[in-house]
Amino acid sequence: MTKRELSIAFQTDKRAREYINLAKLVDQYRFDAVTVYCDAPYHPSFGPLLLMAPHIRRARLGPAGIPPSRMHPLDIAAGTALLADLAQSGVYLGLVRGGWLVDHGIRELEPPIRAMREAIDIIRKLLAGESAGYRGRVYQIADHVRAPYPLPAEEIPLQIGTWGAQLAALAGEVADEVKIGGSANPAVIPVIADCIATGEDRARRPKGTVNIVIGAVSVVDEDREAARWIARKSVSLYLPIVSKLDPTLEIDPDLMARVQAHVNMGEADQAAQLIPDDILDCFIFAGEPADIIEHCERLYDAGAARVELGTPHGVHEAATGIHLIGTQVIPALATYLSP
Repeated sequence: MTKRELSIAFQTDKRAREYINLAKLVDQYRFDAVTVYCDAPYHPSFGPLLLMAPHIRRARLGPAGIPPSRMHPLDIAAGTALLADLAQSGVYLGLVRGGWLVDHGIRELEPPIRAMREAIDIIRKLLAGESAGYRGRVYQIADHVRAPYPLPAEEIPLQIGTWGAQLAALAGEVADEVKIGGSANPAVIPVIADCIATGEDRARRPKGTVNIVIGAVSVVDEDREAARWIARKSVSLYLPIVSKLDPTLEIDPDLMARVQAHVNMGEADQAAQLIPDDILDCFIFAGEPADIIEHCERLYDAGAARVELGTPHGVHEAATGIHLIGTQVIPALATYLSP
């Protein structure tokens, strides 16, 4: 059996000491990667990752993901190089178009697929020690611009986060991974794999070159119902957006509009109560350890190379959920996770 991976992801809404404590905690268990998000208006990714890096020996580190509309490729390359200099088991770089940009006064670069391709070109040129000189449709950089800092010894793996066919196809050409963010639905994996294959074929790469990562809100507790309630409340914040992206589901838009209205009013309980269980389970990992184990197995069997368990992890505190994942979920998935 091909080795699969399990990773853990954190929202960047913490004090500096909390990032360090979480890093020390996750390093006690066999996670393959530790991810932080880059959602506005939370902390941008590199600060938290740099705080965590000295305390993580086992797992590679990365952001999932940075929108080039928020951070220039020059800055993304510089942050990646500094993180690579500090990380003990490697890094990866995740890029996304970004969500809710307009809400935060951020204008998406146009055309978006071209902007992503150009951003990737510039980042890779800089990290390879080449001139960043560029005359693109989106970016124009002078020929004399080069990275003035120490460079990574190895090429940095690239992840593109997307649900879209065009961006998934671009990932098939140039990336190492595609992350389907905010999903726990096995049915969506082959759909995205077909989109990736279009780009792999275009670039003459073997089908399956690009791995698929899938991740969502996760809450693990011995009290199954408590875990599901916390996850239900957490997912209500973004479900009206991601529910529109899954082509395998037909979800009542009026229902999602009602959920969004409660969210906008700060009524998390009322929003959560509207979400049916069958929809909920496509967008969260929640329940006892056995529930999470079974859910991960279904995702691996559907073709996921890595499953990522995201914030908030526990009912009352992250540490409780992380401990259950580390001591019960990971060992039970050994047949998938072992080489």
